[in-house]
Amino acid sequence: MATTLNIKRKNIDLPADTLQKLSLMAVAQGKSLKNYIETLLIAKANSVVVEVSENPSPSGDTWFNDPQNMDSVKRGVAEMKAGKGKAYTMEELRDLLSV
Repeated sequence: MATTLNIKRKNIDLPADTLQKLSLMAVAQGKSLKNYIETLLIAKANSVVVEVSENPSPSGDTWFNDPQNMDSVKRGVAEMKAGKGKAYTMEELRDLLSV
């Protein structure tokens, strides 16, 4: 049974000296330049492990790793999107906290 692949075409620009080197490497393996480059890129992409973290902190703050904390954050975001929240300026927060 044949497998259907989702293939997309992209034009790429490479320096002439890079193409010359890749062409020599392709010939050494008995492949066309196009097939050689495709094989290299597919192998590289398949070797990459992509991990997605729900932690929104750029510094990786572990506070966000707690599911209860993240639930609270998600509820707050949902409330703001629903128009149920209020955004405060730093000045308003200082006044409210008497700081």
